Amino acid sequence: MMKLKVKEYFKVKSIEEAINLKLQYGEKAMFIAGGTDVIVGLKNKKWSPEVLISLNEIPSLSYIKEENGYVKIGALTTHREIERSSIIEKKIGALMDAVKNLGSVQIRNVATIGGNLCNAAPSADTAPPLLVHNAFITLEGKEGRRSLPLEEFFLGPGKTAKKEEEVLIEISLPTPPKTAKSAYWKHTRRAALELPIIGVAVYLDVELMEHGKLRQVFDSPDSTWDDQLRALNESDILCKELRLALGVAAPIPLKVKELDGLVRDKRLSEQLLSEVTDVALQKAQVRDSWRGAAWYRKEMIKVLTKRLALICLRRILKEV
Repeated sequence: MMKLKVKEYFKVKSIEEAINLKLQYGEKAMFIAGGTDVIVGLKNKKWSPEVLISLNEIPSLSYIKEENGYVKIGALTTHREIERSSIIEKKIGALMDAVKNLGSVQIRNVATIGGNLCNAAPSADTAPPLLVHNAFITLEGKEGRRSLPLEEFFLGPGKTAKKEEEVLIEISLPTPPKTAKSAYWKHTRRAALELPIIGVAVYLDVELMEHGKLRQVFDSPDSTWDDQLRALNESDILCKELRLALGVAAPIPLKVKELDGLVRDKRLSEQLLSEVTDVALQKAQVRDSWRGAAWYRKEMIKVLTKRLALICLRRILKEV
């Protein structure tokens, strides 16, 4: 049995206590929440702290609520709690898609959304959904609280803008309008518990003009993706906004910028979605790995972006 080098383990009751302990022990100490990433890292000797500071018993950091035009998620909220949230299911569909396929139920019962973000893995499933929802995060440290857009939080694999003693306390997302929905696709080699080959999230806001044909095709249990794309081309749907984010496509979870001028107030079609993927592929830095080749990842970005736009449209039409 491998013996860890941890000498002390603190269960803090407040953010202030956590910050003070981290300042006291410095680099010798490490925060831990659900521990699903930290414990693996300790066993693999990725980290070797002498002190662990558990945040799990801070009661004020686990919640999901709507407040002042935002959906707010406490950093200690588990993936299972997110999976069971009616607010997330209705408002933040992409995040619901992500947590439903993130590890086993046992893992989701303890793994926290804050931990998933602070681990800063390019494959983090919760990151692309949050990025397309323009999420920002709130940190608290010795100098008080500060907020920043999530896209500025990731600096590199395993690296974030969080200062050593800071604690991630909240993720906030603007409440989307009823005409907007999101979706996420974790593409893997097999239907089992593993990291994605590529992860794609799409947020779509539209103005529905003529969409009878598309609704008819969506209602057909035998319709294919190609059938749905043809029906989209025959519809008159105005794209007000489309956001796209990718996982495992760069050293950090990647939000594709410069889409607004391309898609705003344009008729939504397969051609427009192809132009969106062209921009995405210019920004992506996909690479070969044992999970998948770079060329395959590029092809799946093309395919999945279109499929996710259709899923978003299906979800929008269910609301009208």
